[in-house]
Amino acid sequence: MFEHIATEKYSNGRAPLLENMVRYAYNTAMANIISILIGIVALVLAFIGLVPLLGWTNWLILPIAGVGALFGLISSKSSGMYFCLIVIGICAFRLWIGGGII
Repeated sequence: MFEHIATEKYSNGRAPLLENMVRYAYNTAMANIISILIGIVALVLAFIGLVPLLGWTNWLILPIAGVGALFGLISSKSSGMYFCLIVIGICAFRLWIGGGII
């Protein structure tokens, strides 16, 4: 599909479109890794929020996991986004059980 781009010679010896495609693939994969890392941090904090009388910490965790889900949304893979959505679901369920505060 892109053979003509890779075989053409340019002044710098590189094919700009192919180089941009590789850079885009790298950046979107990095967004997925960042999303997973943010999700892991949010999950560890969510375990703290499962302790009785510390459920209010889930209100702080929801935006953190939301940012992770946004990073997962812009990545080429969806595993990080789904992981952060699961963390959001756990926090939302804990808030629902505790009445939103406790």
